[in-house]
Amino acid sequence: MSAAVNVARVSVTEIQTPLLVVNIFQGMASPSGATLAIDQALGGLLSRLIEQREIVGTLGEITIVHNQGDRAQLAADRVAVVGLGKLEELDLEAIRVAAASAARRARDLRLGRLATIVHGAGAGGIEPELAARTVAEASLLALYSYDELKSPPDPPTVPIEEIILVERDPERAARFEAAAHAAGVVAAAVALARDLSQGPGNLVTPTYLAEQARQMAESRGVACEVWGKAELRDQGMNAILAVNSGSSEEPRFVILRYRAPADGAKTLAVVGKGITFDSGGISLKPAEHMENMKHDMSGAAAVVGFVQLAADLKLPLNVLGIFAATENLPSGSAYKPGDVFRTYNGKTIEVNNSDAEGRVILSDALAYAATQGPDAIVDLATLTGACVVALGHHASGALSNDDRLLSLLRECGEVAGEQIWPLPLSREYHKDIESTIADIKNSAGREGGASVAAAFLENFVDERPWVHLDIAGTAYTTGWVRVPPYQPPCAATGVGVRLLAEFARRWSAA
Repeated sequence: MSAAVNVARVSVTEIQTPLLVVNIFQGMASPSGATLAIDQALGGLLSRLIEQREIVGTLGEITIVHNQGDRAQLAADRVAVVGLGKLEELDLEAIRVAAASAARRARDLRLGRLATIVHGAGAGGIEPELAARTVAEASLLALYSYDELKSPPDPPTVPIEEIILVERDPERAARFEAAAHAAGVVAAAVALARDLSQGPGNLVTPTYLAEQARQMAESRGVACEVWGKAELRDQGMNAILAVNSGSSEEPRFVILRYRAPADGAKTLAVVGKGITFDSGGISLKPAEHMENMKHDMSGAAAVVGFVQLAADLKLPLNVLGIFAATENLPSGSAYKPGDVFRTYNGKTIEVNNSDAEGRVILSDALAYAATQGPDAIVDLATLTGACVVALGHHASGALSNDDRLLSLLRECGEVAGEQIWPLPLSREYHKDIESTIADIKNSAGREGGASVAAAFLENFVDERPWVHLDIAGTAYTTGWVRVPPYQPPCAATGVGVRLLAEFARRWSAA
């Protein structure tokens, strides 16, 4: 159950709550703004703790103070002072870290409810509504957990049921209410994408993934088509069938169509890779960490989450959401290195590495998307280890045939907190995938692997404006890389949903 986010039109000293979150910048000798009002209600306690260096203001640092004074002066039971870091370094990411840190501390204290000021909306100089949305969104994301397959803990956990944004000004409070609603919708969509990606491969099969997409769509009036093996054969989607040939689980091809409320809206096609488990096929992967290959359908999960978000927020653009779902397993019937297949758009591909399967299924999916006449295409895929080597786990790779589209998407990543970084896509990479037996081959070795993979995909977008997002390093967190507190440890991140939400707002208005 996700927490509700509400707005209280009272002063910070009047809000009745188990925990009130205020803030302080690093290096400040005394509190200001709302934190000063709390300090005065507590008889200068916060000022004394700052002077004694118990409160420093380091980003994400939390100091809990219990209210044992006059409740007429301060109604909250406890106060959490969260550090915002240095004033000159304040940005949306710092606000996310501060809000998420406070939400997690409230959960750990088993309080069930918290109230918070909107960090950054005062002295920080951040646009108030954007700051409110960021605080609410990060708080909700920080509280996510995937517990469906675990026994109930003893003693039972106490979930956070409500997060209250405190704002006394009526006009600003009304804007905060709209921001809180949007944040709740985005967080719910991210949670759906996380759930789908986090689920084990024996649960999240291609059939299950398609059924979850269908249920989401039908509950919101979104059109949904699901194709199985017979339809894929009829449509000539031989690339998807090839990857599926080693598995006993049937493939699924899902088409989601969200229509904007008004006519004349632009259409965005969002295409996701949906490998529900990737062993590498005949080109078998090493056994170490293979369990993480359940996340190889994170692109498809992002598509489902984003279409849900578009419908719930009634975004002013049409969304065509597409994903192909299959396992990639070795067997006597599996496709083999050296095999050649004809794809949906008629081009033939030589498979020289069965572990480069994501681009193979995307060839059919992207080619189909292009035939639907979208104004732009964005695909999301956990595609290459090469991208992880290049960028690590803090940014997704981005490759495109349209510089303006790529630039806008990059700006949106900075706002949403899902950083993308451009990688080259020049004609030389296309030469690397020339085949002696087919039109193209699906791999050219390790060198420049992310760019080579994108060059392969570009053959199937029919020159439409397109951005490929390689999310191999950002789709899930690991135990050896430090992540911000709004991301779950060792779990799926739901990457792409927040990025696409921000992109949809800006691109539809451009």
